Amino acid sequence: MDNRRDIAREIARIYCTLTPQGVNELGSILVPLKFQKGNTVLPEGKVCRALYFVERGMVRQYYYKNGRDVTEHFSFEGRIVFCIESFLKQEPSRLIVEALENTTLYAIPYDDLNNLMVRNQEISMLYRKILEHVAISSQEHADSQRFENASERYERLLREKPEIVLRAPMVHIASFLQMTPETLSRVRNGSMQYASSQSQNSSRDQNDAWWTHATYPYNKKK
Repeated sequence: MDNRRDIAREIARIYCTLTPQGVNELGSILVPLKFQKGNTVLPEGKVCRALYFVERGMVRQYYYKNGRDVTEHFSFEGRIVFCIESFLKQEPSRLIVEALENTTLYAIPYDDLNNLMVRNQEISMLYRKILEHVAISSQEHADSQRFENASERYERLLREKPEIVLRAPMVHIASFLQMTPETLSRVRNGSMQYASSQSQNSSRDQNDAWWTHATYPYNKKK
């Protein structure tokens, strides 16, 4: 129970402050789960019966469209993953959740969560904050796809969620950003070349500043 209490405390720290009683009650319903890299957490056609807090590792949500694997979302340490429509309606999911690394999750079961919310308003507020976070994140991603070009989408991901760029396979990142792997490769190369040129310019500017400062006394008119 001690480790579950620690996880409950971490969930509260990230999403919504809880009293010690709230932490204990949340911890009491957490279910630890372990998945090896490549394992399916939730298969297509199954009902999503829990929210999953990622303690360690990385997972992705994806679906198939016209025979292609399309990545919908990534979750890593400190994030909660679930198939929202399936969870809210308690209907079969059209999304699949897969472990991209050896992963430890803590499930918050649907029935236990609802029973706990009836008794504890703190948990209701926590649940609301989780839903708000998911809704805002989904909207931001949708807006990025609508209004930003390929380079801007990649730069946003690199800036806001560098863990994905460092840890997820490039083919899944390309799918998530709605571009081909070839386009992603060109965008990444362009981004790295720009960063390199900026670094060189910065170094040159610093050297120029040093030279000006160092020679200035000798350039004074006498």
